[in-house]
Amino acid sequence: MSVKTLNDLFLETLKDLYYVENKLVKTLPKMAEKATSGELKQAIEDHLVETETHVKRLEQVFELLDERPSAKTCEALEGLLKEAEEVTGEIEDEQTLDAAIISSCQTVEHYEIARYGTLACWASEIGNPEIAELLEQTLEEEKEADEKLSEIAEDSVNQRAAA
Repeated sequence: MSVKTLNDLFLETLKDLYYVENKLVKTLPKMAEKATSGELKQAIEDHLVETETHVKRLEQVFELLDERPSAKTCEALEGLLKEAEEVTGEIEDEQTLDAAIISSCQTVEHYEIARYGTLACWASEIGNPEIAELLEQTLEEEKEADEKLSEIAEDSVNQRAAA
């Protein structure tokens, strides 16, 4: 599909984000398994449950647009996950590994925050307030997940890794 209008761009970006969320449903359990901090492991597992809800919400958006849910490979996410795998695969110290996992997770969260923020804005601009509201709900959950990761990093993981 060629992008000619904001509606086209919205739909293409939505497909990108649908790919991201579905990929994360498969990736987050692996990250939780690698984590050694119980608090970090729990935060990732909790966010997995939210991510499954995000997939369903995106499917609602497709439905509201009278579109079949479909994903478009997100090269940005693939690059971020490849980098995360390379970095975490090289670290033997458990505390440093947890710090790297948080960093990798937050990088993905920031990508999602940018995408959800943009899509919510565009949905409002093209006259879809119900869709904008669904996207803003997920945006807030992504921000909360990012804040939780920062909290874990600042309260314990980074200090243990630095020791």
